[in-house]
Amino acid sequence: MKNFAELIKTLDSSNKTSVKVDALTEYFRNAGDTDKVWTIAILSHRRPPRPVNTNLLRTWAAELANIPLWLFEESYHIVGDLAETIALVIPATKNQSDKSLTEFVKEMIALKKKPDNEKRDYLHTNWLALNYYERFVFTKLITGSFRIGVSQKLMTRALSKATGVDEDILAYKLMGEWNPDTITFQSLVLDEKAEDMHSKPYPFYLAYAIEGEPEDLGNVEDWSAEHKWDGIRSQTIIRDGALYVWSRGEELVTDKYPEFNNFLGIIPDGTVIDGEILPWTEGNIGSFNDLQTRIGRKTVSPDLLKKTPVIIKAYDLLEWQGKDIRQLPFNERRQHLEELYEEVKKYGLPLQLSERIKLTSWKQAVLEKEKARELRSEGLMFKRTDSPYLVGRKKGDWWKWKLNPFSIDAVLTYAMRGHGRRSNLFTDYTFALWRTNEDGTRELVTFAKAYSGLTDAEFRMVDDFIKKNTLERFGPVRSVTPKLVFEIGFEGITFSGRHKSGVATRFPRILRWRLDKTIEEANTLEDLKNMIPK
Repeated sequence: MKNFAELIKTLDSSNKTSVKVDALTEYFRNAGDTDKVWTIAILSHRRPPRPVNTNLLRTWAAELANIPLWLFEESYHIVGDLAETIALVIPATKNQSDKSLTEFVKEMIALKKKPDNEKRDYLHTNWLALNYYERFVFTKLITGSFRIGVSQKLMTRALSKATGVDEDILAYKLMGEWNPDTITFQSLVLDEKAEDMHSKPYPFYLAYAIEGEPEDLGNVEDWSAEHKWDGIRSQTIIRDGALYVWSRGEELVTDKYPEFNNFLGIIPDGTVIDGEILPWTEGNIGSFNDLQTRIGRKTVSPDLLKKTPVIIKAYDLLEWQGKDIRQLPFNERRQHLEELYEEVKKYGLPLQLSERIKLTSWKQAVLEKEKARELRSEGLMFKRTDSPYLVGRKKGDWWKWKLNPFSIDAVLTYAMRGHGRRSNLFTDYTFALWRTNEDGTRELVTFAKAYSGLTDAEFRMVDDFIKKNTLERFGPVRSVTPKLVFEIGFEGITFSGRHKSGVATRFPRILRWRLDKTIEEANTLEDLKNMIPK
């Protein structure tokens, strides 16, 4: 655990990629094999389940620190991170623990089934046996919210440097289902096993956002264009009479979409399709909110299948007739995909082509982008016609040109403290819009939360306003005098019975502080609802 905690400390204290890669490389060269496996698992979001709820953690930490719970809670609101608060309030100790990361993780897994008194004793014993940063990392693992500024791509790069295994091969190996509690480092990373590839997807190729104008890409004839669909990126794999559907988050989701089982026996073995899972109701693409009713369900009922059917919008072919064709130019891969679709479309499968847009000028691309919302698209994709299918986010061959976000002017009504370096500032905000009641009176109704988009200086100014204009306190939440207006941007909008406003927005964030507007000039709920695509 000491070595793992030192690794996390280094990763967490630097923004330099080279420093992080070097630290990970050194760790993977020297750590024990089981610790390496658990480190890979933890950094790729395969953490063990949380064995203790956070209410008990706070209570038991306050007991050990010999402080009242209210004082712990106030400290927590200031610090903004539970594990860091616990690490700070527990008294320093000269005790030490030589247990490995693997030993701690296995104990945490076993702890989940223990009675509360044993959980309390275990936490007290180990909190007192670890130094500050080890205690912080230990508690992070206990809470199940272990997040660190390291992407899987960066970790894979370091693992490649440490082992000599090709980075792309490692990316392939680490995708899919594997259990860190049972798999060995040799089997996971070093061994070459053809059977391991049977169900595994290829690493996804990701596009960069266009920052300027599309004409900056050069000759329009060198590019293929299509719409950027707003669903779940997926790979559909058919090998040896079996079907596997993977999300971009490396989750096997085959059981969530049973309608895709119809592909078996029609789409030939040795086929891997890259595409987007989209809701498809009455011959039209639905909203992402519709798709969310299928996400996270343990079982998909017949009623849900009928209410929210789905399709795959296919836009690339990665494997054909059992051969990896990712190195073929995009035009050739696309030709194979179109030939496949022509052969199977008569069967009425939940499969459609993401149609290519024949561009003769970049002005035409501008006109096509204007149709995006009408088509339930987020914008356009541009793919160089001679590009291979690469791994990860590579600049040059694939670009996305997204629509400008929806936006509306709203009033700040509630605030909470932020996290990390902003834990001493109120930076998490709730916003409201005007609603006119039947009696003609107007009231502010909350509709969205946002915590990004302002500069540090603006956050400090808003924080100062909140502290001077607090109306009420509800635990960590403060209601504030409605006076400040902000332009809020969001990617999508739909009706929702789960929200007081009757509307759900997707990815809300602050676009700018409207110092030029009074709250009377803020928008209404009716304005917001009129933005919902018909």
